[in-house]
Amino acid sequence: MKGAPLAAARRQGPRPLALHLASAATAWTSSLAALPLLSSGSLSWKPELADAAHALRQSLADVAPEALSDAVEAELRTRADAFLRGLQRYRAHPYRRALADPPVVWREGTTRLLDYGPPGASPVLVIPSLVNQAYILDLAEDKSLLRFLAGAGLRPMLVDWARPGEVERGFGLSDYVAGRLEAAALAAAAAAGARLAVVGYCMGGLLALALAERRPEMVGALALLATPWDFHAERAGQARLLGRIAAPLVQGCAALGEVPVDVLQALFAALDPLLVVRKFSRFATLPEGSAEERDFVALEDWLNDGVPLALPVMRECLGGWYGENTPGRGTWRIVGRRVVPSRIAVPSLVVIPAQDRIVPPASAEALAEGLPKAERLALTLGHIGMVVAREAPAALWRPLAEWLLRHAAAATGSQNRRRGLSKGE
Repeated sequence: MKGAPLAAARRQGPRPLALHLASAATAWTSSLAALPLLSSGSLSWKPELADAAHALRQSLADVAPEALSDAVEAELRTRADAFLRGLQRYRAHPYRRALADPPVVWREGTTRLLDYGPPGASPVLVIPSLVNQAYILDLAEDKSLLRFLAGAGLRPMLVDWARPGEVERGFGLSDYVAGRLEAAALAAAAAAGARLAVVGYCMGGLLALALAERRPEMVGALALLATPWDFHAERAGQARLLGRIAAPLVQGCAALGEVPVDVLQALFAALDPLLVVRKFSRFATLPEGSAEERDFVALEDWLNDGVPLALPVMRECLGGWYGENTPGRGTWRIVGRRVVPSRIAVPSLVVIPAQDRIVPPASAEALAEGLPKAERLALTLGHIGMVVAREAPAALWRPLAEWLLRHAAAATGSQNRRRGLSKGE
């Protein structure tokens, strides 16, 4: 996790670019291909669209087929132009992230522990996902959950997994939890001289949960942000499909020694194949030099600055979590021991974003139901927006800081300052 993660050269994203271009072209050309079926009334519609389809046919009854075809072609050209202008504008934008890293207090292999300070404040171990760069939590000076927590009187220490090296490419989830994560937690607790509040984000929440069960003497409070648990609670068919592709995907990537970033990005794109088209078409309309333009570029740079995933982790996550729903069924194990939320007795906060496309709310809700001392925080934001959107400080940052201060004080027996909260920092 370093400042200016992308070189000043022309950007390569959105990744994988060929897939996004192909998805856009397929969607647009299918509109033209469907015109004869629409005119003949033989186009198959989803049941929920039947009334709208009937109204559309009625409104087009007196329109000549050639005129309709010309109008559709003109609209497709307009949409393609907007998408390509957005791509070009993004790839040529001058913004580069330039935040300096905070001090490193521990390191092993490619994993680091970054200390956002201040010394003496209640320590918070922050655990991000393994499949994205950790700096989404420190995206920019004014888009940093970690700097907000530090300003509120806490001492966040971020686990930066970084890109797997030669050793990490052989890691499974047990290696990450019982090895690297426990070592990082020990270092954080030693540096602070106190029990830890632990915050896990997305996949990092599952790792945090396993840590809290394995090392209860180190963990005094647990906050889980958009963390899945029951992978079959919603879209079970899609989850099982991902499980079925785990073995061939791992086999296909075996020669590389890891799952490449573009493969991971393609899996995320499958959740909403035209999301990139919509995003970049809208980006083309933003005022040049605006804060919204900069925020878009900063976030897209992070999305495209991904990290590969170790093959054993991919096998466990896709095959186990998604395919077999091992967490939800109570069969997920770390070093042979089942991870069972009901055994975690510390105060817990489960944050559930209602607009999450990556972690269905019902999947996260199942975790809240399984934790004995869970509180829920429901948000009207998405998976990433919950930490970087304009609404994030009021919706998540402040409530999370207040909850952590309250429970960190109870866990350590100390009184923590609420510096910054009353000032809106």
